[in-house]
Amino acid sequence: MKSEYIRPEILEHVLFALTPENALVIRVCLKTGLRVGDVVAMSTTELLKSTEKGYKVTITEQKTKKKKTVALGKNLAELLLSQSGRFYVFEHRTDITKHRTRQAVYKDIKRAGKLFRIKENLTPHSVRKIYAVKLFEKYGNIAKVRQALNHSNDEVTMIYALADHLQELNGKKK
Repeated sequence: MKSEYIRPEILEHVLFALTPENALVIRVCLKTGLRVGDVVAMSTTELLKSTEKGYKVTITEQKTKKKKTVALGKNLAELLLSQSGRFYVFEHRTDITKHRTRQAVYKDIKRAGKLFRIKENLTPHSVRKIYAVKLFEKYGNIAKVRQALNHSNDEVTMIYALADHLQELNGKKK
């Protein structure tokens, strides 16, 4: 089953039910549009470099292998630095030389979604859809959203950018 869009105000409730570390992972995804796997793999070294670059961090996307630079903002970067580990911003719970797994974040968000009885299939990827919808509402430009998500075509980007409308249409059909 595919991840589904949820309203941002519902996500805010879910964030309070997550562990503090996983809530921070999701907040980074929400701010940057990055996939959860790319966020948890962020190195402390790269984060430290971001303070010299205006709080922008450069990552290599695991899925596409493309480099991407995203703005974190001073507050978020400082929050990440305050809890980061020696090697990774989000350390694995048993081995500091590894990063937290995306599955750990997935399990936590599924648990929180169940707690709040959310009908939609809430996953960390749902946050990427929230990011795309907000970006499309702000700019009204699919090309900007496509570039921000690092998608290769407009068709896929439209599914993300219009996720709120598509969900509403699908809800009316049921």
